Amino acid sequence: MTTVTSHVHAHAGTGVGGIQLLAMAAAAGIAVANIYYNQPMLGLIEAEFGEHSAAGLISTATQLGYAVGLFLLLPLGDLLHRRRLIVVQFVVLAAALVLAAVAPSAWTLIFASLLVGAASTVAQQIVPFAATLATPEKRGATIGTVMAGVLSGILFSRTLSGFVGEHAGWREMFWIGVPLALAAAIAMYVSLPEHRPTSRMQYHRAIASLAHLWVREPALRTAALMQAALFASFTSFWTILALHLQEPAFGLGAQVAGLFGIVGAVGVFAAPLAGRLADRQGPHFVVRLGAVLAMVAWLIFGFWPSIAALVIGVIVLDFGIQSALVSNQHIVYALDPEARSRLNTIFMTAMFLGGAFGSAAATFAWLHGGWSFVSVLGLVLAGVGVVIKLWGGRKAA
Repeated sequence: MTTVTSHVHAHAGTGVGGIQLLAMAAAAGIAVANIYYNQPMLGLIEAEFGEHSAAGLISTATQLGYAVGLFLLLPLGDLLHRRRLIVVQFVVLAAALVLAAVAPSAWTLIFASLLVGAASTVAQQIVPFAATLATPEKRGATIGTVMAGVLSGILFSRTLSGFVGEHAGWREMFWIGVPLALAAAIAMYVSLPEHRPTSRMQYHRAIASLAHLWVREPALRTAALMQAALFASFTSFWTILALHLQEPAFGLGAQVAGLFGIVGAVGVFAAPLAGRLADRQGPHFVVRLGAVLAMVAWLIFGFWPSIAALVIGVIVLDFGIQSALVSNQHIVYALDPEARSRLNTIFMTAMFLGGAFGSAAATFAWLHGGWSFVSVLGLVLAGVGVVIKLWGGRKAA
């Protein structure tokens, strides 16, 4: 591996200013929001196109596109000027949103969703950049703050899209995303420092090095596989929630499904809290706690069929998943400072492949067994995350 650490910009590791950190958190949130706009609106999309099976694949396609984008685009963060890369990705994201807004069929929208998902990975260019700029003693807190922005985007995107979809239409939501992406591009161009590549490695060698990093770092494997299982559990809930709320027992629409994003926003507070706790006491306890909380949430969903259960459960679920995510990232980013983008590639690709699996599996469970099957699926996936962490810790010992 040929590195150019002597050429890294002087801003690296010297800290992140308050305004700069806020801008990074906001931009990351705007980016990642795009992969969740469709979830509260699936019923509306299905009603327009009349293709039940195809509409159900829109969320899966977006998650899969994000996973593919993570694998193919994130290594560029180690090889190119990060500010330029981030700005360009936001512009491409805006173009993909235009395609989604004008899609004439469900299958065209599925293709556009793949592109939106891939371009939205710009959020994960921002997170390791923040980790690089942060001082070592504040790295966890810095990651936590940016991830709080990411979580805000995830949660409030559903609230916004549910409201817009209910009152204006699902296409209008994608049109709204276009100027938001362009505004984020401008904000990143203005606020981010110039930061030279950390490696002169050629792109194909950077991709090939991912396998080496996977084999070399057992802590990376444990974190990636665990978070994949937890995120599959997370997406299982959010993929089916709007459809569950439309059942006769509730009779609620897209706007109410979106409002659950506000309920789950309590998880925003988990990200910086988990980051600070990981800085002080180490991240492993927080990771295990987060996985257990996810299991508790699914027990609430499965055994207490009511709106109150959904409200309480989503708070517990979001708090647990985000705590585990921030702490696992704390572990991963500490492994090799010169390969943070590639480490993030592996970690986030695994996570969103898990998310795509969770969406697809939840759709299958919903069609064949309703909410009961979905609850069992979510519980099992969270339990798999716990087992992976315990097994990984045992092998490390």
